[in-house]
Amino acid sequence: MNYFRTAMLLAGLTALFMGVGYLIGGQAGALIALMVAAAMNLFSYWNADKLVLSMHGAQEVDAHTAPDLVHLVGELAGRAGLPMPRVYLMDNPQPNAFATGRNPEHAAVAVTTGLLNTLNRDEAAGVIAHELAHIRNRDTLTMTITATIAGAISMLAQFGLFFGGGHRGNNNGVGLIGTLAMVILAPIAAMLVQMAISRPREY
Repeated sequence: MNYFRTAMLLAGLTALFMGVGYLIGGQAGALIALMVAAAMNLFSYWNADKLVLSMHGAQEVDAHTAPDLVHLVGELAGRAGLPMPRVYLMDNPQPNAFATGRNPEHAAVAVTTGLLNTLNRDEAAGVIAHELAHIRNRDTLTMTITATIAGAISMLAQFGLFFGGGHRGNNNGVGLIGTLAMVILAPIAAMLVQMAISRPREY
């Protein structure tokens, strides 16, 4: 993966966030948006894994509570030369799994009960190996920050829909059209940038 390209796309998301802030509040709005983006990235770096796991109701397991799963993750992590990640189980009938964490030393792998009940050991190993590859390539941090900024852009655009652009004045027709265009296009642009980062890394 071209990490320079990823960095540029992340910078583009941040610039888009600042652009929405500028449209709503002028230079002060852009500066506030930049500070908010920086704060959100810092918060995501340290706490996103805890929030994601909590949001999905994931419960940490060990060799006593889920021996087969923990041993499988440990075996695959060892083959990949990775530290043993924390292992979580989600009580959900849908077969799914994800990895999270800011780096390989602070990573976690979560799987659903549906995945363990649906797949055999080799199939589950393939899914978990895929998630470990995300950890090894540090995709988890990149995608967490990307999703955070993209979500913030969408929320800020919705804010602009209700309050409009303040730095040009509400009587300016061009400014009003620009505000509406940004409100509509900014979330779409954020989604496209997020997809541009996530799809190649997923493959």
